Amino acid sequence: MSEVYLYDAVRTPRGKARPDGGLAKLSPQELVRQQAAALAARCGDVATTPDVLLLGCVTQSGEQGGHIALVSKLHAGLPDQTAAHSINNYCASGLSAIGQAVAKVASGEIAVALAGGVESMSSAPFLGDRAGYYTNDELPPRARFVPPVLAADRLANSEGIARAELDAVALASQLKAAAAETDPALQASRVATGALDGEECIRPQTSAESLAAAPAAFGELQAQYAGALEGATFEPLHSIAHAPPICDGAGLALVGGDGLGIAPRARAVAFAESGGDPAASLTAGFAAMDKVLTRAGLTLGEMDRIEFMEAFAVTIAKFMRDRDADPARVNVSGGHLSKGHPMGASGAILTSTLLDALDACGGRYGLVVLTGAMGVGAAMVVERVA
Repeated sequence: MSEVYLYDAVRTPRGKARPDGGLAKLSPQELVRQQAAALAARCGDVATTPDVLLLGCVTQSGEQGGHIALVSKLHAGLPDQTAAHSINNYCASGLSAIGQAVAKVASGEIAVALAGGVESMSSAPFLGDRAGYYTNDELPPRARFVPPVLAADRLANSEGIARAELDAVALASQLKAAAAETDPALQASRVATGALDGEECIRPQTSAESLAAAPAAFGELQAQYAGALEGATFEPLHSIAHAPPICDGAGLALVGGDGLGIAPRARAVAFAESGGDPAASLTAGFAAMDKVLTRAGLTLGEMDRIEFMEAFAVTIAKFMRDRDADPARVNVSGGHLSKGHPMGASGAILTSTLLDALDACGGRYGLVVLTGAMGVGAAMVVERVA
């Protein structure tokens, strides 16, 4: 297996998923095109002739239907010979796309890939594909769909994570995100897209008092999904402020082997995916993280920067409680609770964010972890190339 490098990675700012949102008037394929153009401007011709475009996207219907990677390839003017793969692995889709690119390059199958993800939740809303799976009550309870926000409340209860812990991580995310907006080093790979040049979802007015006063928002879902929960009930804990905002965004990475004629930013050390117990939804990212660290022969303490997806407050609260991670190294520019979760794009966006954070601190090793509903997880370790 040959060495594989991330030559560069870029991302959009995240725009609110509403009609007047900063990215709402741009089609999903246009979001991808602008990131591909940014990589071409930063990396040269090698970024314009990839062997494959691998694109994560969760809601592949409507504006994101019709094979969104192929649509994006044509819209971006990539060569006819470039293959295109649309990938849905729920919230880990963007990182799964990058992981597949790494594997293809390592095996010698291809030399260069563009890989990442896109999600325009303005034009393709959550659950907008109307899959029968979401409402099929004929399935065995354990196989039925449980919305991530309901899974978050269930997980917080089963893990004994109190509301005060959820408040603390939500506030930390907002404070770090607001501070990062004034730090150019942490935004070095964020590409102004359309008219949007900054994160649109951050709520700088958030305070400990406002978080404590926010009512739990998702308790009524327990009755709606009683069959999938097999009649179990639990205390509603997450408020809107403890959930990542719904938003639009995209991210792309240029992945390749040696000899591309440009300097890489990082080496892909290891990649791993894992499934998980759907009844303990949102924990598969932990399993993927453990697997990738073992595969890399490294420890969490050796990671100079960590991007751990804030898939609702419970996941980052559990991570900070259970794992020996220095808080100063985790989500240094804020996370999903403050900046939002454009589902299929999140893995690519966090990869780009991680490279910026490593460059800013001059660190060596970085870790990105994605977790999703119903037992979906992915993680990658990278080594910065100084």
